[in-house]
Amino acid sequence: MPLPLHSFLASQTDRLREVRRGEPMAEPPSMSSGDPERCAVAVANCEGDVVSAGDVGDEFTIQSISKAIAYAYVLEELGHEKVHEFVDVEPSGEAYHVISVEDSSGRPDNPMINAGALVVHSLLPGGDQDERSALVLDLFSRLAGRQLSVDETVFEEELRAGHRNLAIAHLLRAENDLPDDPHDVVAGYTRQCAIRVTAVDLAMMGATLANCGTQPVTGEQIFSPDVVRQTLSVMLTCGMYDDAGDWVSGVGIPAKSGVAGGILAVAPGSLGVAAWSPRLDGHGTSVRGRELVRQVAMKLGLHLLDGRPEPEVDWEASEMK
Repeated sequence: MPLPLHSFLASQTDRLREVRRGEPMAEPPSMSSGDPERCAVAVANCEGDVVSAGDVGDEFTIQSISKAIAYAYVLEELGHEKVHEFVDVEPSGEAYHVISVEDSSGRPDNPMINAGALVVHSLLPGGDQDERSALVLDLFSRLAGRQLSVDETVFEEELRAGHRNLAIAHLLRAENDLPDDPHDVVAGYTRQCAIRVTAVDLAMMGATLANCGTQPVTGEQIFSPDVVRQTLSVMLTCGMYDDAGDWVSGVGIPAKSGVAGGILAVAPGSLGVAAWSPRLDGHGTSVRGRELVRQVAMKLGLHLLDGRPEPEVDWEASEMK
């Protein structure tokens, strides 16, 4: 019998609403002001079918999930060798906001920590933060298949409190690894993180990566297959920061988390999976979101090392959102 996907997602979402572990991100204030018990999950396939459950109409800021998309874009524009001159691809084993660079090269360890993400943002085409921000918003909108917007309140609050990112940017500039002005780069990166999305938007972005870079609904080839492979490789090894090993062993697919409570995961050639709920664990990952993605991966046999055929899914009989 095909798996009734919507019923499964709805039952898991309802169950996890009772979980009270973790706390929402305390800063900026606007990020912790909503109901912490909100919860959503969405799954999108390479044909553009979407099944979702929970608070799927609620928007939240994309935060660090944006790092993976920006990395893919600069790879597409500059090529792997050029990007690798500025940022490495090694797991750091440290938290996302660590202030560090490699001793020998002066490069950040990978593009998923803040230091690497700042370098990546500086490599985006455009002469200043306004041009780069417009490019990023357009890119993310094309991936989602709808026009997205920036949460100006979150942007302004995070920028005022962005002393740590500014310190990292100045360190990178001192190491000759940041091509542009630190203040301009931090402002642009902060705006990038403040783009508003839903769980369905993230699932469609994931489906685009799963579909070798082709947006399933519009048919636009946004990224090349080689760029997708490189991006997913770094997401798998570095996307969950100092929790990457546990994520790979327990869930087993490339993923990226954000401190607003979102998680984007990709089953290559198959699905994009997204979850959102504000309560975070000690790694800055959504407690409920992590479990939702894990349950989907287990139920659908998505772990890359399982070697089991994926079960048949009933998409037509499911409630589409």
